[in-house]
Amino acid sequence: MHGALHGAAVNVLLLLPEAPEPMLGTRSSARFIASLAAAPLAHVTLEYPNKLDHVMGSAADVRSPRQLHPVFFGSFDWHSCVHGWWTMFTALRLHPEGAHAPAIRALADEILTPTHVAGELDYLRRPESAGFERPYGWAWLLMLAAELHRHRTPDAGRWADALSPLVQAFVGRFRRFLPGSPYPVRAGVHTNTAFALRLALEYAETVGDHGFVDLCRAKALEWYGDDRQGAVREPSQDDFLSPTLIEAECMRKALHPEAFAAWFDAFLPALDAAPALLVPPSVTDRADGKIGHLDGLSLSRAWCWKQLAGAMPADDPRRAPALQAAECHLDAALPHMDDDYMGQHWLASFALLALADGREAAA
Repeated sequence: MHGALHGAAVNVLLLLPEAPEPMLGTRSSARFIASLAAAPLAHVTLEYPNKLDHVMGSAADVRSPRQLHPVFFGSFDWHSCVHGWWTMFTALRLHPEGAHAPAIRALADEILTPTHVAGELDYLRRPESAGFERPYGWAWLLMLAAELHRHRTPDAGRWADALSPLVQAFVGRFRRFLPGSPYPVRAGVHTNTAFALRLALEYAETVGDHGFVDLCRAKALEWYGDDRQGAVREPSQDDFLSPTLIEAECMRKALHPEAFAAWFDAFLPALDAAPALLVPPSVTDRADGKIGHLDGLSLSRAWCWKQLAGAMPADDPRRAPALQAAECHLDAALPHMDDDYMGQHWLASFALLALADGREAAA
């Protein structure tokens, strides 16, 4: 099988531009990673423009974003604000003396308080909020909690303690949601269940919640364990996730290495059957929030390819094409993260996933 894969991969790679290896080192430098905090530092408290996920039960629910969400009111939408904070805290841990570090600490002291978190909990308790941000925002909130857990500093401990009631509320929602969900969602956007499981597993493993780990792993096997010969019909117009690759990355996280190797061989046995996964998508209008999602697809694919390549043996002929594809996707998206606020309010998080995974940004 591997010999056939090697020949197919070489043919597909003829479609890809050269991506010199030294660029990855520059992109992964402490200075560059620290610089990714600049965008969210500017927009996590930028209240407008704002796209609310808000079901109103009465006229009393007509309120401003900050009134509804005392912590996560910026960054255009709630989930982007959550992972904007994740980006800042991850950059702070990886480069604690970075230029933005003092401002991040000061802002966290101002915003991440028990009183403000209580306001977020009040919103979550509304009957109209039962489906709020499910499952994407839930998963990113848990990733934020996992990141604070990694810091092991008094400041981070204080912020984590303040956030803890909200974290436990979302863990509870996952615990209720997963057993009652017989089918996965395979879309390339926020509703994708593989992405949510992948992030939830990272949280559960990081904090040592073994029961939650077991629940997420069991659901991953139930949803995806029997998948074979993954059908690649992507990209779609507004994807920012690859349904194929994020499912594989979820299973990499959920399975032991030997079991994952067998599953992946059956799921994506030949790269020439999926050339679209190796070539970055074309983005025609970055001011259009949906079309601009495709830059995020490039970044999330790069993250997945790097993670999947890391699970392959050194002599696996799929490994080099996977790594080259990751570089090509980074080349396509990184120069455009600040082109328009429709991308600027969220792309840095996916860039950090792709660039800092070797430093436990995504373990």
